[in-house]
Amino acid sequence: MDKKGTVYLVGSGPGGLSLMTKRAREVLDMAEVILYDQLPGEEILASLPAHAEKIDVGKYGDHHTREQDEIEQLMVSYAEQGRSVVRLKGGDPFLFGRGGEELETLRAHNISVEVVPGVTSAIAVPASVGIPVTHRKFASQVTILTGNEDPTKEESAIDWDWLARSRGTIVILMGVKNLGKIATFLVDHGMDAATPVAVIERGLRPNQRETIGTLETIAERAQERKVRPPAVIVIGGVVSLYTGEYVIPR
Repeated sequence: MDKKGTVYLVGSGPGGLSLMTKRAREVLDMAEVILYDQLPGEEILASLPAHAEKIDVGKYGDHHTREQDEIEQLMVSYAEQGRSVVRLKGGDPFLFGRGGEELETLRAHNISVEVVPGVTSAIAVPASVGIPVTHRKFASQVTILTGNEDPTKEESAIDWDWLARSRGTIVILMGVKNLGKIATFLVDHGMDAATPVAVIERGLRPNQRETIGTLETIAERAQERKVRPPAVIVIGGVVSLYTGEYVIPR
């Protein structure tokens, strides 16, 4: 029986070649097949090796070029042909990147897997404009959640009551579409409507943009400015440290 190939679940980091890990670069350069989406950004995608077969499996809003089960089947199929396969993701593959589901599928088919962690945008993107997710004066804990839960769930797995009463920082990924609902949920469950909020679009890209407001005003401000994904939403006192200065080169 022919030897199966290895699948690498690779996090490209928050954006740009300079913030991608050395191991991620090594794996990409030796890959025979790369399944990618747009989250790694133009600079990284432009650097993908010419010899590799490249397949766009991105999910763009409600339009999916490939459904998740099809993406997993592609990885299995190429690996069973003995090829070296990279599933390239933005940020870290195990933070809302569906890497855990892909790992389960690959293990079920007895395919060798290596996970290559990446710096998550949930921390790096706020940091790029001087917003730390923890700070001795403002937050001793941080909660990272998705703003786009699995629609097949019968009820939300997010404890909004606890979240609204916690004193830490809240970071939300994939939440632009539901920004207004999220702000309303938090206020309705007891969070101060004056709590600062930052929405950071296209983090660590040349066209990064920030929209600052409060739970009361952020949905209207985002609508006025036509905020679009991808974006990282930060809620909490740490947002008051925002000055507009970039402290991580883009």
